[in-house]
Amino acid sequence: MEALFTSTGSLLAIMAMTIALALFLQRFRGFKMLGPALLAIVISVILANLKVVPFSAEVYGVVAQYAIPLSIAMMLLSVDIKAMLKLSKKPIVSIALAGLSVSAVTVGAGIIFAPMIEEGWKVAGMFVGTYTGGSANLTAIGYGLGALPTTFAAANAADYVIGVPTLIAMFAFPRFAAQSKWFQKIWPFSLSTEELEGKHGEVDEDPFLQAKKWSITDIAWSFAIAFGITALATYLAGFMPESFQGAARILFITTIAIIVAQFGPVKKIKGNMDLGLYVALFFLTTIGYMVNIKAFVGSTLAIALFCFVVIILSLTVHALLCRLLKIEYQYVVIGIIASIADGSTSALVAASANWKNLVSLAIVLGVIGVVMGNYLGFGVAYLIKYIIGA
Repeated sequence: MEALFTSTGSLLAIMAMTIALALFLQRFRGFKMLGPALLAIVISVILANLKVVPFSAEVYGVVAQYAIPLSIAMMLLSVDIKAMLKLSKKPIVSIALAGLSVSAVTVGAGIIFAPMIEEGWKVAGMFVGTYTGGSANLTAIGYGLGALPTTFAAANAADYVIGVPTLIAMFAFPRFAAQSKWFQKIWPFSLSTEELEGKHGEVDEDPFLQAKKWSITDIAWSFAIAFGITALATYLAGFMPESFQGAARILFITTIAIIVAQFGPVKKIKGNMDLGLYVALFFLTTIGYMVNIKAFVGSTLAIALFCFVVIILSLTVHALLCRLLKIEYQYVVIGIIASIADGSTSALVAASANWKNLVSLAIVLGVIGVVMGNYLGFGVAYLIKYIIGA
């Protein structure tokens, strides 16, 4: 059955209406706890699986290509680098522990599951890559190992069905952690409002997702500066090796935007965080549209179970290690998401939780994860191949 709406114009209209609905529902207490990002994804998943919109369309790729870098540039225009530099080195420890946890768990689980799966050792390497640095690593490692198209399809299906709900839970987690006395009791380590938002006791003149005095000039300058930063970063990334251009582009956006954000006139622009999140929500709707719940049936039970074990046990081991080292839970959250998805998505979570000073840090963690994931993915794949004699 073909989707009800398939044209580019109609899909863009539905995206915009989905975002508007997600933001409107923030007026109500129950929906406000979920946050606009999570609501946008959930609504999109429902629309796709009810055949209102297709699971794939050319416009989804266009939105993903432009919305994320533009939104990240906008968000970073609100970052105070002085406040960011006062943060500890614990987030670096968090992302390192994420890679260690995924690798150790995958080796253990791979010894059991890999012999049951065609090209199981390659699947193991792909899972390490995607849960250390994001989906780009899954593709890179699978291609490097010469995985069959059927292996790609099965691994991606399992990753979507198991990984996306985990990612959705991570979007909801900041609100849960802030309001749960039980969680605060078992994990008492948290950054202060000053460390997260850089308020230092003063009244926030630009409250995130709240009513504010906002002119068309603010909007115009936000878009102009963000587009300029994105264009320059894309140009500079073109001089990098092809395999690193994607990560380099985000890293250049981060660096340039942080520098630009320190200028006085830029600091006076209101609503950068709001605009950045709004643009990013277009990307999040495409994530929801591409989640085919029935696709789970298309992957083998063994691969699905393998993926489930890897992601659940990895998160558990990572959380336990971070708890033992008394790492603030905000660092743990952005580290986990930077690993499972990428730095851009981690930055979205930080932005939607109003952790302003962690936005750029989340992106940097994502870049670290991408680089680390390729090495760990290939290493684990060949280690499991040696152990099981494949």
